[in-house]
Amino acid sequence: MTIDDIRADFALLDDWEDRYRYVIELGRGLPPLPEELRTEANKVRGCASQVWLATKPLVNGGAGKANRMAMQGTSDALIVQGLIAVLFAIYEDKTLDEIVRTDAQGIFAELGLSEHLTQQRSNGLASMVKRIHMDAEMMLAA
Repeated sequence: MTIDDIRADFALLDDWEDRYRYVIELGRGLPPLPEELRTEANKVRGCASQVWLATKPLVNGGAGKANRMAMQGTSDALIVQGLIAVLFAIYEDKTLDEIVRTDAQGIFAELGLSEHLTQQRSNGLASMVKRIHMDAEMMLAA
C-alpha cells in the first residue's frame, strides 16, 4: 500500500468514522513485530500508548553504504498501529535523504488525519516521525 493508494482511498471516504476504521484496517495489515524487537531501544518515547519502531539500514548498489532503511513497528493501540502503517507508506521506497526531507506531518494534515487526532496522539505521531528521521540521519552519518 502506497501513500498514493491511501490518498485515493481517503478521497472515496467522506465520513471521518469510515476513515478511522480504514486506518485501523491498515494497521491490522502490518506484519507482526517479532518479540525480540520489542526492546527498550526500539520503544518510542512520547507516545501515550506502547509503540515500538525498529529500523535497519539497507544497502542498494555497489557503494556499500546504506541509502535506504527497512522499518518494522507495532503498537498496543489499534489506531496508532494504523498511523504506523500510514507512516510506513509515506516513507516506503524513499532514500535516507528523502526520508529526512519528507514532511510526514504535512501529509497527515493533507489527509485530514491531524485534525482528528487528540493532542496525545498528535504528540505520539510527532515522536514517531522524529524517531524515523533521527534513525535515517544516523544511518546517513555512518
